[in-house]
Amino acid sequence: MTERKPNLRPVRELTPSLEYRTIHGYRRAFRLAGSGPALLLIHGIGDNSTTWNTVQATLAQRFTVIAPDLLGHGKSDKPRADYSVAAYANGMRDLLSVLDIDRVTVIGHSLGGGVAMQFAYQFPQLVERLILVGAGGVTKDVNIALRFASLPMGSEALALLRLPLLLPALQAAGRVAGMVFGSTGMGRDLPDVLRILADLPEPTASWAFARTLRAVVDWRGQVVTMLDRCYLTESVPVQLIWGSHDSVIPVSHARMAHAAMPGSRLEIFDGSGHFPFHDDPDRFVEVVERFIDSTEPAVYDQDLLRNLLRTGISEGAISGSLDTRVAVLDAMGADERSAT
Repeated sequence: MTERKPNLRPVRELTPSLEYRTIHGYRRAFRLAGSGPALLLIHGIGDNSTTWNTVQATLAQRFTVIAPDLLGHGKSDKPRADYSVAAYANGMRDLLSVLDIDRVTVIGHSLGGGVAMQFAYQFPQLVERLILVGAGGVTKDVNIALRFASLPMGSEALALLRLPLLLPALQAAGRVAGMVFGSTGMGRDLPDVLRILADLPEPTASWAFARTLRAVVDWRGQVVTMLDRCYLTESVPVQLIWGSHDSVIPVSHARMAHAAMPGSRLEIFDGSGHFPFHDDPDRFVEVVERFIDSTEPAVYDQDLLRNLLRTGISEGAISGSLDTRVAVLDAMGADERSAT
């Protein structure tokens, strides 16, 4: 890591402030802190911008850090609207435009990782670097609970959270399960799952959650994958961060994405679950800063993009072990693909 001078700004300047902008008639909430090169932090499904509290203030010592609540989440409006990954990418573009931010390093977690990839695909001229954390959309495998929740009966189950005492009972059971499973992936991820569930009883929140989930997951697993487009990141610095015990998106997805993305870097947090930036925030910040310090921002090259699209993916560009390369090719041949 390159040597840096200590940042001496008062702590009060680095505390994220909750702000709002109205775009296309809907109120968008986001947390903003710091100054310098811009980082866009995109949370996962059912979550909100507070999930980045463990790292946002520290990153803000060097960067302008924008952590939005996706539409349908957190403090943002929850209208009857398009909750697809592509629509979320559009929303990120619009918010950055309103904030007069032209270029960003994008950090996406879980669903937010899929949004980050889609954002880089739709708006490559806006992306300096890409950091994917336990990202969704690599291949169809996903936690069975999310498959169940995508079914009609799953939405009805979410509505049951509004019954008196049901949510506290689930939270109590979850705490007991967390102690039983300890440091396993499930044990690591349960507190965050319970935190997310606590926000879902509100009718518009549970409805938006169901719409978002069904845009990316059905009973067979994740609906679309990004492996067939990973080659388009050839000119973009990419850092992958995953927990070895991720109970939502298996760590095998990290290795597959790494194999399919030429020049990408992979950092696996041993013992961490689906939220490595909660399990070890100091290491997470260190990885992010080292990655940014050691890479140059991507330069948008329309001719290069045009040539990549014409040539398409090459099997020779897929790296990794034989098993990983075979898994990537099998997934690209069998999984559903994005049509956007």
